[in-house]
Amino acid sequence: MDKKKTVDIITMGCSKNLVDTERLMHRFVEAGYTARHNPEHLAGGIVVINTCGFIGDAKQESIDMILECCQAKKRRPGTKVYVMGCLSQRYASELPAEIPEVDGWYGKFDWDAIIRDLTGADTADEPWERTLTTPSHQAYLKIAEGCNRFCAFCAIPLITGRYVSRPIEVVTAEVTGLVARGVKEFNVIAQDLTYYGKDLYGRQRIADLVDSIASVPGVEWIRLHYAYPAEFPKDLLDVMARRDNVCKYLDIALQHISDNMLQAMRRHITADETRALLDEIRAKVPGIHIRTTLMVGFPGETDDDFDQLLDFVREQRFERMGAFAYCEEDDTYAATHYRDDVPDDVKQQRLSRLMSVQEDIALESNQKKVGQTMRVLIDSENEDYYIGRTEYDSPEVDPEVLIKKDRLLEPGRFCMVRVIDAMPFELIAEAI
Repeated sequence: MDKKKTVDIITMGCSKNLVDTERLMHRFVEAGYTARHNPEHLAGGIVVINTCGFIGDAKQESIDMILECCQAKKRRPGTKVYVMGCLSQRYASELPAEIPEVDGWYGKFDWDAIIRDLTGADTADEPWERTLTTPSHQAYLKIAEGCNRFCAFCAIPLITGRYVSRPIEVVTAEVTGLVARGVKEFNVIAQDLTYYGKDLYGRQRIADLVDSIASVPGVEWIRLHYAYPAEFPKDLLDVMARRDNVCKYLDIALQHISDNMLQAMRRHITADETRALLDEIRAKVPGIHIRTTLMVGFPGETDDDFDQLLDFVREQRFERMGAFAYCEEDDTYAATHYRDDVPDDVKQQRLSRLMSVQEDIALESNQKKVGQTMRVLIDSENEDYYIGRTEYDSPEVDPEVLIKKDRLLEPGRFCMVRVIDAMPFELIAEAI
């Protein structure tokens, strides 16, 4: 291995960042370099850290990784450390002075600059080409950058800018190319799926995009992540109901249900409208599993507001749910207009109570699957089980299906299983 032409790329944060890393890796390979993703040990002469700048914990993790790599650089003469991504995009003027050991700072969209500076290569002809870091049968499919919603708590629009959709024909061409490489499962991602198309076509066209992707031969699963509840495009539900290869799964971040909180968060939707939307989604797409994300401890959240949220979770019985405590973000509407007045210990107590309720719901949801026959995609195996997922399970965040190793199964292939036991976040099954 030529150390000078080996790049170790470390990805922090979300799957949208991971897609950026995969594109960057392809560019390095095209320039004649070896690119390694999240290696256990740094071995290359170049280290690139793709940072996250979303919330406090994620920012700290990125900073800790930068510092760790700078320490490793001292032990390995000749190694260069470069930083890109959301954190350096957001704090471009502050970070170089704070961490001078870094050899170069780049923003989230500075792929051309970092490739040109480090390799001398020109701009890529096909910017969506990438080196997959996921298992070869699955890929994340990023359909847009940016966000136009400007929720009170969120810094994403400040980092990534306004919404920019990728054209339908470009996304479909990328899917066609990935299918030819063996990809069967496409996890569609954007900061806000439901806004897709308004900037390009003057109207929401996420339904048209999903329909186009679903028409590509070889696409087995399409899973949709990060929908926004306000102005939800109902024609998407028709496509989900009609297309067998569109998973009966929707990731839609609701954040809260109290009208006081929804208004303060600038979510542009009411509690009644939220419930009506959920009713319509479940009616039009029978059997759908809904994943949502909720927030506790937003400025001004009262005990009554939180009790409404608890009751909402008990009422809706979400099949998949995550939650987090509010963290004030620089320059957001909440940071400049509200006082962060919910004590940290109260935030954590509320978060624990909410997730405890959800754990019981998740267990009940999984127990209903015992005895059912389900189609599972095998991801990997360990000593005791094959590990797979149903159409209701997104990689990394949702339950896995542990399949007894009483017959030979192959990662990357589908199989039918019978569920024989359930835990809150795992199913036990046997192949049939």
